[in-house]
Amino acid sequence: MAKEKGKQKRQKALAKAWKGSRAAWKPRPMLKRQEFEEEMEELQVELVRLQEWVKASGAKICVLFEGRDTAGKGGVIKRITERVSPRVFRVVALSAPTEREKSQMYFQRYMPYLPAAGEVVLFDRSWYNRAGVERVMGFTSKGQVDRFLELAPMVEKAIIDSGIILIKYWLEVTMDEQAKRFKERNDDERKIWKLSPMDLEAQARWYDYSRARDAMFAATDTLESPWFVVPSDDQRRARLNCIAHFLSLIPYKKVPRDPIKFPKRQAKGDYLEPDHPFRYVPQAF
Repeated sequence: MAKEKGKQKRQKALAKAWKGSRAAWKPRPMLKRQEFEEEMEELQVELVRLQEWVKASGAKICVLFEGRDTAGKGGVIKRITERVSPRVFRVVALSAPTEREKSQMYFQRYMPYLPAAGEVVLFDRSWYNRAGVERVMGFTSKGQVDRFLELAPMVEKAIIDSGIILIKYWLEVTMDEQAKRFKERNDDERKIWKLSPMDLEAQARWYDYSRARDAMFAATDTLESPWFVVPSDDQRRARLNCIAHFLSLIPYKKVPRDPIKFPKRQAKGDYLEPDHPFRYVPQAF
């Protein structure tokens, strides 16, 4: 019964997802930081409730975040994980494959990171690297890309059939906004680590990435495992919209929590503060 209700909730959320052109999204005034933080606080309370339900129910949730460079994947993930336990919410952001991993079956590298019972796994880029950066940068052949696009829906069906809730997000940024964010990274000493030769190629090869994205959607945007697009030029609204939608897809319930009674602190007894020359950090602030 509970499984059927969960299925109905997911279907309702799928139906609410907008199908059509991004042009239908009307521009809205920029959210003030205080308003944004108030909305985010409410969503993060719900994320904690989701976490407790995941632990209690043994649910397995896997969320893929894809999109062009600077689209805001890391920002959404950071806000999701900000107030929850890293023992439940795990972030997977794999580096370039080793020589051994290159020789494996392509999906094999990602399988060990799928969630077990009571876990939520967030992929900051996933197996869809093959359909995106690997294709555009020539790290893989056309035949390998075609084979990946053919197999991905079947692999994802197997993942879903194993009991994992699989959710896929594509964060969509416009050309002008991407250029603006690249410039900000170059000008901000705190963000220069985010710039690499690969990132510069991402801007130069905008339409190659567009073709790769279009082919990926055509092959892998299925009824069973759909893509959800998050317009992300407005970063604050993108984070709120994405997290709210993510929560709408999961049939979680608030888990009853027993009142906590803190124990009385023990008496000092014969304890004496030690005469030790503790090394305190300088009071610079």
